[in-house]
Amino acid sequence: MNAPAASILVVDDEPDLRTLYELTLLREGYRVETASSVQEARDQLKAHRFDAVITDMRLPDGFGMELLQDLRDQQRRERCVVMTAYGSAENAVEALRSGAFDYLTKPVDLKQFRSVVASAVQGTGGVPAPRAARSPGQQRQSATAAEHASGNAALDKLVGASEAIRNVKQRVAKVSRGMAPVLIHGESGTGKELVAQALHASSQRADGPLVAVNCGAIPENLLEAEFFGARKGSYTGATQDRDGYFQAARGGTLFLDEIGDLPLAMQSKLLRSIQERSVRPLGSTQEETVDVRIVSATHRDLAADVQSGRFRQDLYYRLNVIEIVIPPLRERREDLPALCTALLSRIAQESGMPVPALTDRALAAIAAHPLTGNVRELENLLHRAVALSDGDELHVDWPTGATDPQAVRPAASPGSPPQTQAADATASPPQSTTCAAPLPSDLQAWLDQQEREILIRALKEAGFNRTATAARLGISLRQIRYRIARLNIAVPNDQDPHDDMG
Repeated sequence: MNAPAASILVVDDEPDLRTLYELTLLREGYRVETASSVQEARDQLKAHRFDAVITDMRLPDGFGMELLQDLRDQQRRERCVVMTAYGSAENAVEALRSGAFDYLTKPVDLKQFRSVVASAVQGTGGVPAPRAARSPGQQRQSATAAEHASGNAALDKLVGASEAIRNVKQRVAKVSRGMAPVLIHGESGTGKELVAQALHASSQRADGPLVAVNCGAIPENLLEAEFFGARKGSYTGATQDRDGYFQAARGGTLFLDEIGDLPLAMQSKLLRSIQERSVRPLGSTQEETVDVRIVSATHRDLAADVQSGRFRQDLYYRLNVIEIVIPPLRERREDLPALCTALLSRIAQESGMPVPALTDRALAAIAAHPLTGNVRELENLLHRAVALSDGDELHVDWPTGATDPQAVRPAASPGSPPQTQAADATASPPQSTTCAAPLPSDLQAWLDQQEREILIRALKEAGFNRTATAARLGISLRQIRYRIARLNIAVPNDQDPHDDMG
């Protein structure tokens, strides 16, 4: 027995548009009810249950946002799609932050309209099913089951049971169901791409592609062609039409990693594509509608970049509708045993060989490392330990300045034989307790302070020229910018007008 067709409530005060939307949806096989005001819509919602509500933002007796709030307060199941006037980006962002599933910009493109509605009621990632395929009800059930299994598997890759990582998992599960753009913020090596994968796998777009793009790795002169595609002959070497990242991610998720590295000119073009949901390939006069969910990530403080003029404010607010902050490893060290076990298991699978056992001593050595590179550094540390270990147990080098607790031997008793005392003295030379500096209670804070002092000294000696300072310290300009921002070092803006080029 076929499940009943999905039902939709359309709310718009313009009769012609209301009729157009109704006829379009009826042709797609949906059951449709209409309303011309907030009050009529509330009456319909009292009398019926729907799969989706499509509402205009401005209505004669109120706003579509009021209906969205009603659905949230009453914990209704209906997904809400809000229609906003052309160019009202603020309204769209507000709707997404308030829990709207998606938004449409007026005048509404009917192809996009059908796609968004299909995504809302079927969970197919914006790709409507063929008419002769399963009914919307059957499709929703199978899609929901597949998404649940896929999402759980992806969330399991976020290893750990600390409160910090549990909060990340809960947020991923909560925000994955909508279309709102997500900004993932975290230090390098914390696993931002894993969170993006979990968001995609837990969403209605799990069957669609996940296209990951490292924005900092694309040459500036190729950015537009890579993102939006290019037509044959549009530039030297373009021997055929090719799709860009937006086209490749249709019906799925586009993950923009290190979004803060995009130059300002490209930021402007990206903003327009996100707002209008269309792209114009290089060398083409026609725009193409694209249906993607945007997930971006950065280790930078984008709010500070907005203040300094390095990042567009309008793009920042468009991307940062929902933020997920990934904690650094130093704030969830209780997850180290589980992380080490998972990483060693992966190393064993990749190498096809058993790895040495993780002992308490090896775990203590790992915990003594500052691990400023987070999970990525931990994985490298374990790879090195596996390669250098002999026998059945994993051996990890102790970091410089740290003390192996098993290397501290008890003092010889007065009755011990001379040979034993001599051996003890050789194996463990006496340490001076009067000259040694006390161990820091917060190693990371102490290391940050040392780094800060070195950077300030080097900057002053170079006249606050960041390029010269980077060369003096043997690091890149990008690295020194990051360290200056992370350590909150004040640098006069007018000292070096050219050092930010490149």
